[in-house]
Amino acid sequence: MRLLKRNSVMSIWLRKQHIASSPRKNVAKHDKWILPKGYETNISVFNCVTDSKVPLILRNPNFLSWYMCGPTVYDSAHLGHACCYVKFDIIRRILINYFNMNVVMMMGVTDIDDKIIARAAECKQDPRLLADRYEMEFFEDMSNLNIMSPTVVTKVTNFVPQVISFVQKIIDKGQAYVTEDGSVYFDTSKFNRYGKLSPNIPTEDPSIREKKSAMDFALWKASKPGEPWWSSPWGSGKGRPGWHIECSAMASAILGSSIDIHSGGIDLIFPHHENEEAQSCVYHGTEQWINYWLHTGHLHVKGQEKMSKSLKNTISINDFLKSFSCNQFRIFCLLSPYRSSMEYSDTAMENAVAITKKIESFLTDCEAYINDYTTQGVIDESYLLQSLAEAKTKLTEALSDDFDTATAMTAILHLIRIGNKMLHQKSQHVSEHVRSPVAVAAVASFVRQSLEKFGAKFSSKKEIAVQKLDHGPQLEKILDSVVQFRNQVRHNALNSPNTDVSTQNDSEQKLGSKKNTSLLQACDSLRNDLLSAGIHIKDHGKMSTWNYVDKQIKEER
Repeated sequence: MRLLKRNSVMSIWLRKQHIASSPRKNVAKHDKWILPKGYETNISVFNCVTDSKVPLILRNPNFLSWYMCGPTVYDSAHLGHACCYVKFDIIRRILINYFNMNVVMMMGVTDIDDKIIARAAECKQDPRLLADRYEMEFFEDMSNLNIMSPTVVTKVTNFVPQVISFVQKIIDKGQAYVTEDGSVYFDTSKFNRYGKLSPNIPTEDPSIREKKSAMDFALWKASKPGEPWWSSPWGSGKGRPGWHIECSAMASAILGSSIDIHSGGIDLIFPHHENEEAQSCVYHGTEQWINYWLHTGHLHVKGQEKMSKSLKNTISINDFLKSFSCNQFRIFCLLSPYRSSMEYSDTAMENAVAITKKIESFLTDCEAYINDYTTQGVIDESYLLQSLAEAKTKLTEALSDDFDTATAMTAILHLIRIGNKMLHQKSQHVSEHVRSPVAVAAVASFVRQSLEKFGAKFSSKKEIAVQKLDHGPQLEKILDSVVQFRNQVRHNALNSPNTDVSTQNDSEQKLGSKKNTSLLQACDSLRNDLLSAGIHIKDHGKMSTWNYVDKQIKEER
């Protein structure tokens, strides 16, 4: 990372803005966003304020602060939530693993809210106990999806004093007012930059008569009978935080008056993120609180609208993981840009499963070729290494361009297609069979490491088997011995001098092959038995290898 230069991503963006802008409305829109001063990353990100890609500039070299809106814990998380958090986990890993950044990610959990109170009343349960239960379930789901834990997790109920102080300061600055019942509202008419993130502001419900304007939003809510409350200096002295103030107060307490990235689903742009930015700019006395807002697209159910609890079309993460693996879902997320909406359907998941299996099979075949377990493979080393270099360049360019994982995956899968064709090509002459294990190893290493950097698990299948099947380290040795013994039996069966030719078909007899079909059937039976236990044996000609397979793959074989 380096200080800004004239030929940088930033300067290119500035030139584009100079060319594209005019003295009309575009200038006013761009003026709402201030290009940060600091250190260039050579990454461009989409900016919802300018409606264009802009250079990512950090206030400190190689250090990025990130606040993420966490769950409102009143129910189980569903696949729509999973899509959002997996995509941001991928971006976080890209920043860390590809661009060597120290990322401090903070997540705020809303554990007191209208929805939590209503659900607790429905279940006849204390709101805090209900919130604690669903919070624990949420982080268990995130772990099962292989999502990295946040650096810092905060809960609203632990930050109420900071919320009260935050609200009071906004009141003192004349940007908020107190109503008769003790509620506090932000006065949007006194904030001339309201609408910064979403120019076409929809009209809010004007039913609350105490508000001066339908657009004013609650910073503090007076409590109703039976609701949780905290002491406050306003009205009756009993109330609770408004929804938007929670994130601002918690993020400001930990990350300060200027934050690099703030993220959430696209539905949070308005009113949640718009209100956060407005109240935080007032509190800190700054023109810009968040430098970059990142938003993920919705997950849609085929033929329906977005997946949401209100539409009752959700799939729980727990239920989903009974049919598919976290790897398959991550591949599903990697195949589209993070800002794009995605359609969840049987066809989409079948495609993700097929691609996952293709990657696994390719890495297994590479290992077999490297270890000389197979007699197949005509490797054009020069072309393969050239293809590898091109894939690396395309991947880096794609990730630098608003974290474009879809294009990055296309580059990886194209390289796999080239490698697969070479690995399964049979040599016509003995002289053609010149082994190139180093080139194949280089490609396999690139594919495996690239996907691991995205958070997919393609590293050590044998280690996964030990963990998944809940056995000790001796399992690997046992399976190695079983596969080695089966390989010896199979080799002898294929070259048996005492084979009964009457059991062979005509083509085998013409080729002069000698096979002991009984032993071969026994080898196949062992392979099928192990597959039912989650262990897949793959024969490569000379040798056989084994690895762990997920339930979904077992059922399809």
